[in-house]
Amino acid sequence: MLNVAIPSLTTPTKKCPKCASLFVCQPNDVSNCSCSTVAISEATRIFLTKTKYDCLCNSCLEHFESLIQTAQPLQFPTQKEAFVEGLHYYYENGFWVFTELYHLLRGHCCGSGCRHCTYGFKKLKAE
Repeated sequence: MLNVAIPSLTTPTKKCPKCASLFVCQPNDVSNCSCSTVAISEATRIFLTKTKYDCLCNSCLEHFESLIQTAQPLQFPTQKEAFVEGLHYYYENGFWVFTELYHLLRGHCCGSGCRHCTYGFKKLKAE
């Protein structure tokens, strides 16, 4: 039997804006919020202030911490020869698809609604 903690009706739950999982969020009592158990670096804190995310689940916080640590020794590729397939991009139907790491290294959101945008930007679809 799988044991899954299900928040009570009085516990403030939120849907993670990145992965859509439900988690307990206590923005008015951060010391008791589940996010306070995740150790993140100052670099990750600074990055998160540049995003459109407000609260994230622990899994996504850990993911961003790992991504930031991976990115720190790398530089944004400015020449085509510097791009590494699988690291900065991959091919899909003959097109380059930039990775989450590429977008992080870029340093800002371009506002185009990229598939792997690390900044949380979602382009509104035309009706």
